[in-house]
Amino acid sequence: MMKFILFLFFVIPLCFFGNYFWLIQFLFFCLFIFFFFSYGYNLFFSSISYFFGCDYLSFFMILLSVWICLLMLMASEKVYFYNSFSLFFSLVILFLLIFLVLTFCSMNMFVFYLFFEMSLIPTLLLILGWGYPPERIQAGMYMFMYTLFGSFPMMVSLFYLYNNNNSLDFFFVFNINSLYLYICIILVFLIKIPMYFVHLWLPKAHVEAPVSGSMILAGVMLKLGGYGLFRFMKIFMETGLKVNFVFIVISLIGGFFISLVCLRQMDIKSLIAYSSVSHMGLVLSGLMTLNVWGFYGSFLMMIAHGLCSSGLFCLANISYERLSSRSLFLNKGLINLMPSMSLWWFLLCSSNMGAPFSLNLFGEIMLINSIISWSWLTFIFLSFISFFGAAYSLYLYSHTQHGILHQGLYSFSLGNVREYLLLFLHWVPLNLVFMCGDIFMY
Repeated sequence: MMKFILFLFFVIPLCFFGNYFWLIQFLFFCLFIFFFFSYGYNLFFSSISYFFGCDYLSFFMILLSVWICLLMLMASEKVYFYNSFSLFFSLVILFLLIFLVLTFCSMNMFVFYLFFEMSLIPTLLLILGWGYPPERIQAGMYMFMYTLFGSFPMMVSLFYLYNNNNSLDFFFVFNINSLYLYICIILVFLIKIPMYFVHLWLPKAHVEAPVSGSMILAGVMLKLGGYGLFRFMKIFMETGLKVNFVFIVISLIGGFFISLVCLRQMDIKSLIAYSSVSHMGLVLSGLMTLNVWGFYGSFLMMIAHGLCSSGLFCLANISYERLSSRSLFLNKGLINLMPSMSLWWFLLCSSNMGAPFSLNLFGEIMLINSIISWSWLTFIFLSFISFFGAAYSLYLYSHTQHGILHQGLYSFSLGNVREYLLLFLHWVPLNLVFMCGDIFMY
């Protein structure tokens, strides 16, 4: 594991040379290939060194992190083209990747907490440094204060656990039956996922963030919440069985309300951000049922949503760069101007609604099985979430691609090779991994 982490540190000097922006992207790709083939695909922690190791869950989360960071550099050509502090930009992304990798492969609760919080700083820098001017400071503070507010109870709880157990390794902390500890520890994960009621920071952060910030937020940062719940649920199994129904009910009803909110959005990025809240509500419900289907489904849905949502934010940015607006009133009739791009809008919107053969469908089937087996009454809200999920995805596609062209358009390029490659690299893992879905079922 340390070889992989040290390789990331050796990339840092390249960030201080302007001409190496694309070399860093190439090295991320090499890193992905190297890590993909170096893992033994077993269920237990392997490659253990110091506090770090890699099991099945960590492996896929690290792969997702490296892949999204690689695509973030590809999507941010304007930063390099206009020399908008491109050196610092690549350095921030590299540190963000290092913190995410260290978070996902830590085997100690405090080390996990430390890097979990540290990953917030580069994300904040992305929003404040390269975000859209009107309210980026407010959006950054929203995100920062929400996460910090949730993380302080967790820090105090970890000190208490260490005082009682003399260890914070995941292996040596067993069943704890305490409601107060349970709420204090999982609160930060509920904020990060985000659960309905504590989700207000997410649309704000997405709308004001640059495309790279939106991609990492949707692609990986929300998955930190799910990953934390995966790790801590087995410790609080007894308490979870008593109180998890509250979180399931809130998530399902909240997912339904957020789906209705999506249908009233006029900003493309805002619509995609709210759809993330709805999807992650489904993930949280599946996790909280504490059954095997729920765990598999949540795991699959997190990976599928990371790729799909990130791709949609890339599409929103491609339209924004040409029309200088994210409004659905102005982004109309694009199928007449950019028919090839319209194909990618269709493919990613259909994946977002869980159409075959996307990984989203695979995850949703498992989650619906899991939640209905927990209680048949949840069928009502699940059917609403699925229906309105298709409705707002079609609303997004039809509003942007059909209708009368905005008359105030200037001349612009119809899409270049970099953009098509970027979308291709989002869509292919999302739809072709479906063919070997059994690797997620270990």
